[in-house]
Amino acid sequence: MLDKNNKESMEKYSSAVSLSDMEIFIFPELMFSLVLANIMSPVIWKWKEDPWFKNIETMNLNKKLQRIKQFIMNQFDFNLDLDTWGMTTKDKELKRFDQFVDLDTLKQSNALFGYEGDKYYFDIDIRKHFGLDKYTSEAIPYWKTETIESMTAFHLKEGYHKGAGECVSLSTMYYAALYIIGGLPMEDIYMIATPLHSQNFVDVGTGQITNNRRLVTKNMWFNGTEISMKSRRAIENEQITFVANNLGYVHRIYKEATMPKETYLGFKEKITDYLETKVDYTTIASYLRNSALKQMCFQFEHEIFGKKHYIEAEKVFPYEHGSPYLIGTSTQNKLLEDIDAMEFYSNPIEDRINLKDIEAAFKNSGLRVRELQANPEVLATIVAKVCNKQKNLVDGLIDFCKIDPQLPEIQEKNFVETAPIVLGNDMSREEIIKYLEGRRENSEVADLAFLAYRDIKGKDYLKAFMKAALERNPVTLVGAQELSIEEAYEYLNGLGNVSIYSDNRLAQPDEVWNFSTGDGLEKAIALLDITKDRGLECWLETSPGGAKILVDGQVYEFKADKYVEIAKEDSII
Repeated sequence: MLDKNNKESMEKYSSAVSLSDMEIFIFPELMFSLVLANIMSPVIWKWKEDPWFKNIETMNLNKKLQRIKQFIMNQFDFNLDLDTWGMTTKDKELKRFDQFVDLDTLKQSNALFGYEGDKYYFDIDIRKHFGLDKYTSEAIPYWKTETIESMTAFHLKEGYHKGAGECVSLSTMYYAALYIIGGLPMEDIYMIATPLHSQNFVDVGTGQITNNRRLVTKNMWFNGTEISMKSRRAIENEQITFVANNLGYVHRIYKEATMPKETYLGFKEKITDYLETKVDYTTIASYLRNSALKQMCFQFEHEIFGKKHYIEAEKVFPYEHGSPYLIGTSTQNKLLEDIDAMEFYSNPIEDRINLKDIEAAFKNSGLRVRELQANPEVLATIVAKVCNKQKNLVDGLIDFCKIDPQLPEIQEKNFVETAPIVLGNDMSREEIIKYLEGRRENSEVADLAFLAYRDIKGKDYLKAFMKAALERNPVTLVGAQELSIEEAYEYLNGLGNVSIYSDNRLAQPDEVWNFSTGDGLEKAIALLDITKDRGLECWLETSPGGAKILVDGQVYEFKADKYVEIAKEDSII
């Protein structure tokens, strides 16, 4: 539990407030703590009152999942803007965490510190991709994992019209929504974190994966569309840093694992099965769908007025866009019928494989990848005879049909027994909060969840909250850098007066600044952050109904509905 006199303990507990991607990498238990914070929050529970979810309890599981997905698609955008939460530096973050991890270890699993697992990003220059090229090489984004309140509040930010969040925020929100709205057992959801992405594996049917706002079924994973190929990219190319759910976690760089070994092995078996499909004509068509270069080896045969005609494959696939008909399915002929007859040739095109032959050989074949690996000549003999435009077509097909996830290995892991968080699907929000309150003494995950929830009752928790507020809100400092203290006070006082957090929970200064609203106490803490950064002698005092900052003999007062007893010594970190 939190020990305010212990540096490592304070670093972890204050990280439960700031929740940067870096902090979650170092402290993986924070991932599920944020899920619990979102479950304790009233926000997702209010979704149940939306007409969109009327009678959802009577729907089958698949329809429930689709309802949740579409609601999230309608209500939230994906956001990874560098300016949202500001910037930090490599040196600063390394100094913060040097007692937990060294640079060489970081380079194994963190893209901004040297990891190059996903070749795609490094081919296009990762710093340019994320907009980091306008900063020095030492600058890295202070990407925050938003709470459900912070995600929902994005519609208040200039340029945004609805909620938003980055990938970790969306994955933790999805976890909470699948539990609250979908009624899924917590044990059936696994959070998967890679150096550049975060997704969930949902153990229902043949499995589904959340990818930012979307849900990807196994069929979708292998359909070869641009969206699906983007969904695949992290698991296909990157090492998986850790896997976590309510039962615990297994982390690549830590020897201690808190998830039961049999649970982790069961997950590994399930996701490995999800990531492999049979090799039939539909799969081959999907494999070709995402690459015009591969398509150049093939042609389609189609009968027009009783005679065989032929057309290049790369001319046909674009016709799928906006069409209900797809190549590789029973609607393929309808798609070909929609193409003008003038596009076809009356004779076969030289050096091209006839996809009708592929369809005849592989339709409903049910061929497993390992069988194709053992007998590559099944396809290779057809390809090699006529196509020199693309090499390694068969190897590429095998890679498309079977992904071997780079999961943390269990060798040398010490699986420790812990008392997991177990929430029944029949529990109310109030019952959950009461249960978690009762677990704070014997579950660090539960204890951390209350800080992520922004419930800061108790001086030690207040210290952790204030540490995060005064050390990790760069966007507030950048926003106020041209303002005097008086001007910053006037600006903050002129913002909206409603906190994005209900009850007596508190927003951080960057949330007040980004969403242009906050209770007077939250505004006072933001002004304290600004004055502290300038090296001025200042402190915060609170009383019921108000808060004030004292700076070099000047007093800046705010009216406040929220009240937390904060003495002078509590505001000096």
